[in-house]
Amino acid sequence: MARRRISHQDGIAAVNSVIQAKENMSDTDAVFITAIRYLLEELAEVAPGNSVEVRVPPLGATQCIEGPRHTRGTPPNVVEISPRVWFDLAVGYLDWDSALTEHKVSASGVRASLAEVLPLALKHVQR
Repeated sequence: MARRRISHQDGIAAVNSVIQAKENMSDTDAVFITAIRYLLEELAEVAPGNSVEVRVPPLGATQCIEGPRHTRGTPPNVVEISPRVWFDLAVGYLDWDSALTEHKVSASGVRASLAEVLPLALKHVQR
């Protein structure tokens, strides 16, 4: 189970605020940052494991998906996504295959796919 730092209530409120603000919210806004980090925590909860590292620089990273665990250096399966693209993928505004095709995601390694777990099933999110 993922180690929570953001409560579900605060996380959902942040996600809903970003959705309502549309493109009018800055990537440095505290609410946007909370939403991104909450969505990473959700990913780790719905797809527990340590075989894939998901990086959303500079706001956060998490490990997810069952499989071989890495312990040192760069993990063999890495997904790197910008904060805006991560938000869109997590809430379902963008699908995984389109993000890859449009080169919005960097994914390396045989397990570096989030297609099976995205979008996240978020209760109480106003889409």
